[in-house]
Amino acid sequence: MPDFLKHLGTEAQCEAALEQARWPQGFVCPCCRATGASVFIVGSHKMFQCRACRHQTSLTAGTLFQSTKLPLTTWFLAIYLISQEKTCLSALALKRYLGIRYPTAWFIQHKLMQAMSERETTYTLTGHVQVDDAYLGGELSGGKAGRGSENKVPFVAAVSLDDKGHPLRIKLTPVSGFTLKAISSWANANLAPNCSVSSDGLACFTAVTEAGCQHHPIVAGGRKPKELPEFLWINTNPNKFLF
Repeated sequence: MPDFLKHLGTEAQCEAALEQARWPQGFVCPCCRATGASVFIVGSHKMFQCRACRHQTSLTAGTLFQSTKLPLTTWFLAIYLISQEKTCLSALALKRYLGIRYPTAWFIQHKLMQAMSERETTYTLTGHVQVDDAYLGGELSGGKAGRGSENKVPFVAAVSLDDKGHPLRIKLTPVSGFTLKAISSWANANLAPNCSVSSDGLACFTAVTEAGCQHHPIVAGGRKPKELPEFLWINTNPNKFLF
């Protein structure tokens, strides 16, 4: 927190960070894509006027912060708190941290989480990827346990690794079931072509080849997948490396 406040603790620092993130090579007009602008202050915020088409835009226009009446310091601190929390940060806790009203905290929380969700869909896993079948939910009294349980939601857990075997990204994706069709659809949406995919040999994972990936089933030989070094990260609590 002290390090965060040192770099993003003032409105000017947040504005500079936002401008750098939005236009890393300098201003680009959102209307005509020309570069170069005249900058002037409206109230306490910068306004940019394109020198080519004279279109005016504010620093926050077209961003997550458009039309906000809150200072950027509040938004940036909210982003920091939500992204650093290993469990879901409640709107009530966010209200207390930011010193704002509960409805405002709820709005910020949901807007940030929606943006994070939308951003996540743009990523695909690359390189070497570990995959496994996973389930969310508990067991009904008298119901079936494990695969096929009527009270669990199936999803694919996948982790991409770098050249040194360290985790890069994780995707946890609900699927209709562990069928060739479902895994083929999942692979085409979430894996980059030419990925090297390791699985525990569940038959449906052969469908990753339909997305242009290589499949390497690893037979456990009587051992549980979590006991195999090849599945170190896919069987590790995601909270250990997500944040």
